[in-house]
Amino acid sequence: MTGAGTNLAAPNITGGPAVILVRPQLAVNIGMCARAMANFGLSDLRLVNPREGFAGDAGQRARSIRKGVFSSAAGAVHLIEQAKLYDTLEEAVADLNFVWATTARERGQGKRIEMPVKAMAETAAGMADGARHGVLFGPERTGLENDEVALADAIITFPVNPAYASLNLAQAVLLTGYEWFRASQGDVMPYVKEERSPPAPREMMISFFEYFEEHLEANGFFKPEGKRPIMKRNLRNMFHRMEMTEQDVRTLRGAFVRLIEGPREMGRKEKIAEEQREFAAKAKEAE
Repeated sequence: MTGAGTNLAAPNITGGPAVILVRPQLAVNIGMCARAMANFGLSDLRLVNPREGFAGDAGQRARSIRKGVFSSAAGAVHLIEQAKLYDTLEEAVADLNFVWATTARERGQGKRIEMPVKAMAETAAGMADGARHGVLFGPERTGLENDEVALADAIITFPVNPAYASLNLAQAVLLTGYEWFRASQGDVMPYVKEERSPPAPREMMISFFEYFEEHLEANGFFKPEGKRPIMKRNLRNMFHRMEMTEQDVRTLRGAFVRLIEGPREMGRKEKIAEEQREFAAKAKEAE
């Protein structure tokens, strides 16, 4: 299953730090984590003793996926199929040079604590130099145990409401992945507004103002007389704040023309069409 923002023709960004889910409890959360990873170009998913939904061999795992156990992955099932399974956390981090542990609680272990924005900038720089990094995420109900945090080099924590600091597992992966993508790919917009019409030149704007104000004057808008200058300035400033394009000005002016002059006379083609509609209506009545 794919989403509205999926473009299979676009280049697929992969790599990044390993995402290590320690004793995840719910299969649906593993799927949501995979989807979050795919959103931000992370492709190394490692699972340590998942409680459900992941069988020990590839054949059983594929059958679980076909049954829809990981339908929440929404287009990122390939990450689940490629996920590495481990019996112990020590095995899962053995090939890594630097490991972050995510936790909402202060653990008293004297480890450096960073927010995701700084942690992922550090990871992006380290991985660019050839180091291998990973991020630990604990089980949904309890989070990482102290001994698991002790295997990490430093801690990532999230700036959240202190009265409700517990994040959903996939949300934690999403926030970390977002900062990884910004740090590794550059903090740029994926697309920008397409300018279909150039900005209106000042001459065009002034002509529009003069036409508009002339007809407002004719209809007694600028009263009392002493407020005429400020009323004109307010009107012009209102339109200037819109940063109108040439097409905007043409459309607005055309709309005002019709309001001022009333309906325009029908052209030859419009008259013929109207006559045909009238003829058809009369023919229908005569039946």
